[in-house]
Amino acid sequence: MKKEGNDEIFNGIISAALGGVFFAVPYLVLDTSILLSLGIGAIAFGAGNLVFSNKGLKEKKTSTTDNLYNVLNKAKSNNAQIYSIINKVENKDLRKNISELHETASKIIDTVSKKPEKLQKAKTFFEYYLPVTLKILTKYDDIENQELDDEEIKKFMKNTEDMISKIEKAFKAQLANLYQSDIIDTDAEIKVFGQMLNAEGFDDIKDFNIK
Repeated sequence: MKKEGNDEIFNGIISAALGGVFFAVPYLVLDTSILLSLGIGAIAFGAGNLVFSNKGLKEKKTSTTDNLYNVLNKAKSNNAQIYSIINKVENKDLRKNISELHETASKIIDTVSKKPEKLQKAKTFFEYYLPVTLKILTKYDDIENQELDDEEIKKFMKNTEDMISKIEKAFKAQLANLYQSDIIDTDAEIKVFGQMLNAEGFDDIKDFNIK
């Protein structure tokens, strides 16, 4: 926020300097009337302000696009690694849960890819849920491969299996949350449309009788 404010001040100073130059040269050097010189300076100031503002917007847009690209690429990589673990684990129920959370993660990634404005709502999913899930599954697979017969190890495996089941539900809740605003907006449109149809006398039509 502070950087944006500093950029605006800097752009204002540059634009003012540009306007001042375009006023001073015609008025002092070319002996142009003060009104005409002021007009030229004002035009130069406005043009400079427009150019520098557009440049800032373009840079901001590029930064946002790059951030989205990086986030989605990292998420796809994490999700691909999660998928690779499915056939490695022995527990059938765990394999099913991993498969479902992988599928849900794919839907979340696809949704944000098509609707970048939803990225902020999925921030926790991308920054925490997905990478931590991969870390847990990787550790589980590593320990399972050691085939250790120890009570603490068995307890860890069971706790991890239960946790993955909860994570799978959390992934689905995150996906539903992304569409919450769409559901609310569409529901409102349906209600308004229904009221319009009722007002037009279409409140009790059961079928179309086309001859």
